[in-house]
Formats: sequence, C-alpha cells, structure tokens
Amino acid sequence: MTERDRLSFVLHGAVVYSKDKDEMNCFEDAYAVCKDGISEGVFTKLPEEYKELPLIETGGQLIIPGFTDLHIHAPQFQFRGNGMDIELLPWLETYTFPEEAKYSDLSYAEKAYRLFTEELINGATVRASVFATSHRGATLRLMEMLEESGLVTFVGKVNMDRNVPDYYVEDTEGSLSETEKWLNEAAKKGFSRTRPIITPRFTPSCSRELMTGLSELAERYAAPVQSHLSENLSEIKWVSELEPDTSSYADSYVKAGILKKSIPCIMAHCVWSEEEEQEILLENNVFIAHSPDSNTNLSSGAAPVKKYLEKGMNVGLATDVAGGHSASMINAVRSAIRVSKLRNRLFDRDTKALTFPEAFYMATKGGGAFFGKAGSFDKGYSFDALILDDMRIPTTREDLSAMERAERFIYLGDDRYISGKIVAGKRIR
Repeated sequence: MTERDRLSFVLHGAVVYSKDKDEMNCFEDAYAVCKDGISEGVFTKLPEEYKELPLIETGGQLIIPGFTDLHIHAPQFQFRGNGMDIELLPWLETYTFPEEAKYSDLSYAEKAYRLFTEELINGATVRASVFATSHRGATLRLMEMLEESGLVTFVGKVNMDRNVPDYYVEDTEGSLSETEKWLNEAAKKGFSRTRPIITPRFTPSCSRELMTGLSELAERYAAPVQSHLSENLSEIKWVSELEPDTSSYADSYVKAGILKKSIPCIMAHCVWSEEEEQEILLENNVFIAHSPDSNTNLSSGAAPVKKYLEKGMNVGLATDVAGGHSASMINAVRSAIRVSKLRNRLFDRDTKALTFPEAFYMATKGGGAFFGKAGSFDKGYSFDALILDDMRIPTTREDLSAMERAERFIYLGDDRYISGKIVAGKRIR
C-alpha cells in the first residue's frame, strides 16, 4: 500500500471490539483513531494529538471491526443454495467439479468472479482466504478483481491429481508447474492487498508426491497453505484407505510436509479431529476455519469449537460458500452459536456452548490473526471497521448498551445496515 492510499481520521460513535476470546471492550460514546491505516486505539475523550485529524461523526452509529472469512470458495458462489440435502462427497461430484471446470473459460470466470467480488464488497467481510480453481489464468483474474476491491485476501490456485473427474483432474507435474508459474505471475502483478496461498484441495484429491511438491513451493516462495481436514466421516474413512501409513487425517499432511511450524496454515472444518489430531494442529500453530453452516448443510457434524478455544488453538470463522449457503459473515457468527448449542444438548454435555463474545472474537480478532494484526481496534492493528446503522432495526428501547446493540445486530441485522466499510484505513463503501 502506498502512503497516498493510507488514510488518517477519527470515527466517533459507539464502539465494540474484542479484548480477548472471553471479554469485549464496549463504549457507548468513543473515538476510534486511524493513522496511516493503523489503529491508534479507542478513547472516551479524544487526545489533543489527534484533534487535527478529520473527524467523522456517525451520529451514534455502532462501530465494530470488520470480519475475516477464513475459508470461502469463489467459484462455488454461483451454485450456493443447491444440493443442501446431500453429503460432502456426492455434493462435490454433482455440483462442485462440474462448476469449477467451467473456469477454463476466462469469459465465464470474469462474469462469475465479478459477482463474487461484488458480494464481498457489499458484505461484512474485510479479509478472506479464498479457494479459486485449478486454472492459472482465471485465478490471476480473481486476484486482480479482489485487489481492485480494496479487500485484503489470500487466494489459492487449487491443486488435484487424483480422484477427480477426467475433465478437471491435473497430472502431478503439470499441477506443480502451473502453480509455480502462477506464483511468479502473481508476484509480477505487484499486488499490495492480495497474496497467493498454496492450495491442495484435500488429501483424497492430492497424491503424497503432489503435496510434497506443494510444500516445497510454499517454503521456497514463503507462501502459506490452506486445505480441508476431518470434515466428514466418509471423507475420513477414505483418507485412511488412501494413506494407510498415517495415524490420522492430519498425519497425511504432516508426512507430506504440508503441516509444519515453518508454513502458516489454515485447515477448514476439523469437525472430527480427535486428541492426536488436535495436538498436531496446536503444535504447528494451524488456524482452524470453523464453518458451521457448511457442516450442517452437508451433514458433516458440529465441530467442538469451544474445546479448541479452551485449549488455546487458533480458531476463526468461515462461510465456506457454497457448502455454506451464504457469504454473510454476520450469519456465520450467529450460526456458530446455534450449532454449538445443539452439539452441547444432543451429544456433548461436557463441552459448553459458545458465548456471543467467543463467536464475535472468532469472526474478528481470532481469524484476523492469520493476517497479522487484524480484527481489533487495539493500537497497532490494521484499521478495519464496519459502521452499522443498527438502530434502524425497529425497537422501542432507548437504553440499549453498546454490547446489546452488537449482539442484536448479529441476530437481526444484515448487509443493509452497513453504512460504511473501511479496510486498512481505506473506505471501500
């Protein structure tokens, strides 16, 4: 980002953000200060040193950090809401692979990715980790669109060399070669807000040889990695058959060199991760992308997210479009709470349900940590903010606290109540 792109200003309104996973900072009337795109903190009285900065009066609107979507499939946006009555593996065969194969046509990719990008711009998401397809040209075009949008993203060219239909599968060497070409071409673009992320789809579609090669590329190009882990029982059984020398699904990534401390990594789902797998994730600082809507829609289960948080694991929230039917991170927050309640009541009484502060934390500071200092108004964090006209939601109550307003917005609000959106100090709507 150039200096001229950075903004310095003060937002005045009601401010809510996470202190940690258990506690929220709530101010009924405060000033959130942004200097060169970075937060200077939140103050109940504006310090003298910031009084020369432009003051943006929100009229008492609610100001919260923008949300991070840790796992979303851009090409699947076109068939969201379809196939929600079948499980993961047949859903991939019926909907995902046929749709993703279309992105070999750049004109189709252009139209489809334009719709996807516009959806993210208009929603509550400010940062996202995105799966594209195996097509190098289309993936680069998606990166260009997201760079233009002002959002901050990781984008991955998907890799697959087995158990994928002939019309979409890659050969091992071709997949690695195309990925390296893509990494070099992305570097030449000079993106400031869009970075590549190495993306083996998942163990069933990636041979050990392919994943080992991708691990080497990740280290050579200092790129992070994203994939899927322990999402669905049928998938887990399949992995044990494909990789008989492994002790767990996660171990298949360890043996291929994908899961290691030297490579930042996001693993989506982790619905059925047992103790051994949890320790592997914890030891390697892996970020879990919890996708409550997707896990419900595709009959995968309900992840023990509360347990992961209590163990000190990195956990963020995700929409996982199109397994998740909506790209709304507002919806993901409320779904996370509801799903955790069902898990607790139906079969896991020992693990409590998520609280609102925990779910809000995962959507902001928890997931944002994969991007560095993001998801908070603490001093030194990237200034990502949503300005919410939440009092348009009808009520006779005039005594709502800032905390109550934030919770009420999550359960009753949607994108229509977003009156302003700022990413790294730049207003994008």
